[in-house]
Amino acid sequence: MDPTLQALLAALTGALVAGGAVLAWAVSDRQQRRIAPLEEPVVPPGVATVLSVLRSSAVLVGEDDVVLKASAPAYSMGLVRGSSLVSEGLATLVTQVRRDGQIRETELLIHRAGLSARHVTARVAPLSSHLVLALVEDRTRERQVEAVRRDFVANVSHELKTPVGAIRLLAEAVHEAAEDPEAVQRFSGRMITESDRLTRLVQQIIELSRLQGDEPVDEPAPIQVDEIVKTAVDTSAIDADARRISIVTGGATGLEVFGSSEQITAAVANLVANAVAYSEDDSTVLVSTKGLEESVEISVVDQGIGIPEREVDRIFERFYRVDPARHRSTGGTGLGLSIVKHVAATHGGDVRVWSVEGQGSTFTLRLPRRNQETGR
Repeated sequence: MDPTLQALLAALTGALVAGGAVLAWAVSDRQQRRIAPLEEPVVPPGVATVLSVLRSSAVLVGEDDVVLKASAPAYSMGLVRGSSLVSEGLATLVTQVRRDGQIRETELLIHRAGLSARHVTARVAPLSSHLVLALVEDRTRERQVEAVRRDFVANVSHELKTPVGAIRLLAEAVHEAAEDPEAVQRFSGRMITESDRLTRLVQQIIELSRLQGDEPVDEPAPIQVDEIVKTAVDTSAIDADARRISIVTGGATGLEVFGSSEQITAAVANLVANAVAYSEDDSTVLVSTKGLEESVEISVVDQGIGIPEREVDRIFERFYRVDPARHRSTGGTGLGLSIVKHVAATHGGDVRVWSVEGQGSTFTLRLPRRNQETGR
């Protein structure tokens, strides 16, 4: 056969084989497309981006309750471990939503190993036949604030009821003893004591309500620490003299701080009043001042009953008393140390306590120091 014709036939045969292969591949591909449609992506486009910027806890759950994606807060809250939901309550909610496609919302208590439980609200909704989205909001802080508010109202009601009730009983006694001048004098004296306690309580409630926001002082002014200490000591002088308690002042002089003179005076006065109230007769209370590079420390030292170690962390709570049975004799309201704590916070300082039961206590109020050279 002619070589040219042979080459032409070979080329034609190769082209037919190649064309047949391409045609077979196209037919096979078309059949595969009809038989097996394209699978939808596991996580829809954009969902991962949205979850990454959410401040709330969000969890995307796929089939078999496998966590496909979760926001950072969901991990920090302990909702997710690996690819599983930790909370059984949340997992049950996800299963129910997957079953009937209905959006559900409920409150849950999330327990974490070694940490306090968190109160949360969970809203779970279906995204598709396979995907379920759970949004979880932490409500623990709100619950705590609400509990504090309820306790505060209950405590205020109780504290107000006691002196008001006493004043009424004493008034009735005075009325019945109208013909007995000695009894009238005795009962009226007790009425004055109870009314003073009531006045003190109301004033401290008002003061605490102004301070509890921990907001910085609006217009701070330079304050002489010496004047603050002098006023605070004078406030308790009568009570101290009546029980032969000496109030001694010492330490650095000429120190200045920035803030509200009224608030800082109230804080130091409360510390001194507490020291006098809980000290034994014929003892000494020391009020000392110390200047540091950037702060001023005002310490009040007493030789009183001291504070049990288990109670130290709670003494700054409103209405909390180490010795509830004794506060009637001291006239305490249980608000003084709370006021001190809030005054320290609003002035950018703090308050610390050292105490040994039966030996006494030392309370130290630390406030930012005013630099007299720069005026700040």
